[in-house]
Amino acid sequence: MRPKITVVGAGNVGATVAQRLTEKDCYDVCLVDIVDGVPQGKALDLSQAGPICGYDSSVTGMTTFDGTEQSALVVMTSGVPRKPGMSRDELLSTNAKIIRSVVQEVVRRSPDAVLIMVTNPLDAMAHVAQTISRFPKERVIGMAGVLDSARFCTFIAEELKVSRDNVQAMVLGGHGDTMVPLIRYTTVAGRPITEWLSKERVEALVRRTRDGGAEIVNLLKSGSAYYAPSAAVVDMVEAILKDQKRILPCAVRCDGEYGIRGLFVGVPTKLGRRGAEAIIEYDLTPEERAALMTSAAAVKELCDAVDRLLEKQA
Repeated sequence: MRPKITVVGAGNVGATVAQRLTEKDCYDVCLVDIVDGVPQGKALDLSQAGPICGYDSSVTGMTTFDGTEQSALVVMTSGVPRKPGMSRDELLSTNAKIIRSVVQEVVRRSPDAVLIMVTNPLDAMAHVAQTISRFPKERVIGMAGVLDSARFCTFIAEELKVSRDNVQAMVLGGHGDTMVPLIRYTTVAGRPITEWLSKERVEALVRRTRDGGAEIVNLLKSGSAYYAPSAAVVDMVEAILKDQKRILPCAVRCDGEYGIRGLFVGVPTKLGRRGAEAIIEYDLTPEERAALMTSAAAVKELCDAVDRLLEKQA
């Protein structure tokens, strides 16, 4: 019996996640969205690609959560992007309401599922999901570090004109300006990046990584990245459902690791069938640790704000 995966949100990210999962030919996918016709139409389109692409996966579109029961894993992409004139608190309030409602539906039907959060602001929405679901912390995981690390690897490979397979990197912290690329652990064909590039060039690539999402938004003019984010989600899904025990940078709840307590922050995480099975603690320099604590402080500010909003909404 194939594991069932529910993808919430049939926009660009959610629909592309559903496509990538369907093409793996080892999962059954439920695509959920509130806009009637959109999830059904995209699911039908994906089904009809099966004979051409050679897969027999079941993909079902729906506007309610009936039929998603006993999902092994749920990917949350639903929510709204920040619009012109929208304050941070308005974005937090809107997406917190959406995530709370979705999580309540999921918990009733799939109480043993692992949740992968994609909705922004990511770390705060993972906090909301765990608060509402009351799931063990290992079953709520945010996707950000896999994407940020992939962007960093891409820019390094392009700079050096080498295969992306030769580049290994780890990006910690929050998703955005406070992310913390671990330069000492960034290698190309086993050699430290500092042996390949000057400090100035490395810093330039770090800045481009931090602005990676904004660069794509500016180029598209309307919308944001979805090919790479969806690939990052599926990488995490495979690591979990295939029990690969891979160590990937994910937003998980720290309870003392790296000196951080009670916050979802991007850290190296071993992913397996139980979800986030272990946090791997790297030896950080004082500068790296200070940068990670700055990132954690920014996450705490968001979480405190969203907690106040949830109390008002209760």
